[in-house]
Amino acid sequence: MSTLQISLAVVGGLVLAGVVAHSAWSSRRNLPKRATPEAVPTPETAMPVDRSTAEAEGEPERLEPSFDADSGLASLSSLTRLTTPERKPGLDILIDAMAAVALDGVVSGEAALAAMPSTRRAGSKPFGVEGLSVITGEWEFPTAGHRYSAFQCGVQLANRTGALNQIEYSEFVMKAQAFADAVGGEPEFPEMLDEVARARELDQFASAHDAQLSFTLRAVNTAWSPGYVQQSAARLGFVAGSIPGRMVLPASQQGHAPILGLAFDTQAAMAEDPEQTALRELTLSLDVPQVLRSEQPFARMCEAALALAANMDGVIIDDNGNLIRPEAMEVIHADLEQLYDTLDSRDLSAGSVLGRRLFS
Repeated sequence: MSTLQISLAVVGGLVLAGVVAHSAWSSRRNLPKRATPEAVPTPETAMPVDRSTAEAEGEPERLEPSFDADSGLASLSSLTRLTTPERKPGLDILIDAMAAVALDGVVSGEAALAAMPSTRRAGSKPFGVEGLSVITGEWEFPTAGHRYSAFQCGVQLANRTGALNQIEYSEFVMKAQAFADAVGGEPEFPEMLDEVARARELDQFASAHDAQLSFTLRAVNTAWSPGYVQQSAARLGFVAGSIPGRMVLPASQQGHAPILGLAFDTQAAMAEDPEQTALRELTLSLDVPQVLRSEQPFARMCEAALALAANMDGVIIDDNGNLIRPEAMEVIHADLEQLYDTLDSRDLSAGSVLGRRLFS
């Protein structure tokens, strides 16, 4: 073999090796970013904590179990709060059409529960019943073991499906009448046309003051795996939601709606090997009327979007694919403050019981 042939063979081998290496590099570069294992301190590597140092730094002192009377009462109180079922949102004349049900005597909670309709809706509107407790003198959802001197039935005037119409009102009357007959009561209904007109007015107000905001985060270069997205969001306080591909930022108060939602492709989250699935977009969302103003939800939404974009090499865009700048976020925030003030003035504050019912 001549020197020329040997040289060509060597060059050819080098070119082939380069092509293979470049192909492998390109393939690796195009893989979605994956979650990285996070170090967990072990008993051997964990540093011992000096008690005097911890106290000096303001760490709370560990409380030993005791049978002290005061602490026992406090524990019992905490246990009671945990085991007592959450009170269902009550009827309110502000957003409900209500019919009073007069009784000749006292009716048990068991009888009231047995008389409840099989469905708690009139058309697309929630239907509810409350009883006037003989013991507390307060209106409550009928409960076994309690006794009631009167009842009231109600149907919501409006929600995100629209205003209560005449057909739904008629269904409400039928359900309320059937309940009243079963407990031996006499209902008194408001005028249908008045309630339907009130429903339209409330629906117009709600439609004009509803706000559901979202930011889209798009990958600039390398795509993300579902695990990478979940890990990045978890560092900001997000937790897994009830639906694959959804995470939420929990409210600071129990029983309230999540502050923010984060969603990506459900099919990607359910793939056999999610870490091989490439995501290029995710959505941050805020349902304004559902979240308390005190949670500062929009400010936290902006902070989360900016942090995720910086940490994941992404950009924040709107529905039209345009970049959202921090200045635009400030304008939106100012508009939201006016919206909050308007809802407060109508006793329909964002995150309140009535606000959450109306905007649902």
